Amino acid sequence: MGHALRPSTLVPRGFVVDDTAVEEEVMLITVRPSSAASLCPGCGTRSQRIHSRYQRRLADLPMAGKPVRIVVVARRFHCGAVLCGRRIFAERFDGDVLAPWARRTARLDQIVHHLGLALGGRPAASFAKRLMLPVSNDTLLRIVRRRGSPRFVPPTVIGIDDWAWRRNQRYGTIICDLERRKTIALLPDREPATAQAWLSDQPQIGVVARDRGGGYALATAKALPKAIQVADRWHLMENASRAFLDAVRKSMRSIRAALGAATIDPELLTAAERIQYEGYLRREDTNAVILGLSKDGTTIREIVRRTGHSRGVVRKVLRGQRSDVFRVRESSLELYLPWLDAQWTAGERNATALWRRLKSQGFRGCLRVVTEWATRRRRSDQVNGDALRRAPSARTIARLMTIGRDSLSKPETVTVAVIEGGVPLLVEAREIVAGFQAMIRKKTLADLEPWLERARSSLVASFANGVLNDRSAVSAAITSQWSNGQTEGQITKLKLVKRQMYGRGKLDLLQARVIGAG
Repeated sequence: MGHALRPSTLVPRGFVVDDTAVEEEVMLITVRPSSAASLCPGCGTRSQRIHSRYQRRLADLPMAGKPVRIVVVARRFHCGAVLCGRRIFAERFDGDVLAPWARRTARLDQIVHHLGLALGGRPAASFAKRLMLPVSNDTLLRIVRRRGSPRFVPPTVIGIDDWAWRRNQRYGTIICDLERRKTIALLPDREPATAQAWLSDQPQIGVVARDRGGGYALATAKALPKAIQVADRWHLMENASRAFLDAVRKSMRSIRAALGAATIDPELLTAAERIQYEGYLRREDTNAVILGLSKDGTTIREIVRRTGHSRGVVRKVLRGQRSDVFRVRESSLELYLPWLDAQWTAGERNATALWRRLKSQGFRGCLRVVTEWATRRRRSDQVNGDALRRAPSARTIARLMTIGRDSLSKPETVTVAVIEGGVPLLVEAREIVAGFQAMIRKKTLADLEPWLERARSSLVASFANGVLNDRSAVSAAITSQWSNGQTEGQITKLKLVKRQMYGRGKLDLLQARVIGAG
């Protein structure tokens, strides 16, 4: 048979219950210390000479749905040590039971700390009120800040990446222990000097997984010249896909010529498309002026000064990223064009009647959209059926050329076949990008050198040059088991914590919540 429940088992250890009472829905428990002596905090001498007694009121864990207040009848002692500067001292208790000057028991303070770590300020205060643990949001954050983050074990394999305090304006740095899968440090910015200073204090680090940016690579090379740098595999795959998209954008003029969409008849354009076409003509004039100045040997700074355009626009024109032909505006009729073509061929030429029938099929556009389509179709019939053709966007073409042929419809298959026949350099770029991604997946380092030789003379030459400049880190990414994927996951957790506090948490609070929770 079990032992009988005694009141002293409900209070922290080291105390004996003298009295209990209920006062205004609060349970009061009067306790006294069970020890006969206490240690002087100044010299550590044990003393049993009691000077006086006083009461300490402490908050404790709730009981039976009611908040609990513990009234401790504490004592003051005389210190008998001759050389001690303290003549009288207040009684001290174990740190894991009751801290000096505390207003809560240690077990309650531990729970309050974990509530602050998990929920932050106001959400934790609201939840604590439901748990009969009345504590303010400021107190919760103060406890989290006071306890801070625990000391970490010196890591040997780390992941480093940046995270946004405020996107496109201010960034910080996160450092993770990849072996123990936890965040160990947050830095206030992403400057190479800041990262270098932190890395210099950790000479035992042997592997650094990072993104493709040059800042962390420079900081690691200076602080840890013997460490192995590993480029993030996900970023390598994403950079390869983006390189192919840029190749498609550079080839759009050739693609449109192959699809027969390079000739524009302004008479077949709607009012909105005519405005777009006029803007396209202005851009073409600007491109011609910039290219002409560049052929004459004018520097980029001088071109910016003469034309008034930004340096970014000038660079895009010179790199061929802004040279494109007019693209017909997409409309809400895209899904209904086959049905409209069938109705038009059958002799239905009334735009209002077509619009009413489209509404019954779920079309939500206005009458003007159908009227403009009918007007353009009628004009195209008058010029011997030379209708305005539409070419897909560069992003759509890149997707169609990289997904499996079994996933394409018949018109999409025909479009891809025409592009492949008319722009063979784009097919070569696709094969090069696919080869690089296969090399990452299969971890075949031997294929890197022939791949670089082939890629440097293709449409993805800029991506190949970037891989060549970061060759050691890319090689390590292919062969090493480490990558920066889990660091990205820790950034997601950090963003969740930051948004819980509505973006107002300072670095010390963010670090305490992200690292302390682990």
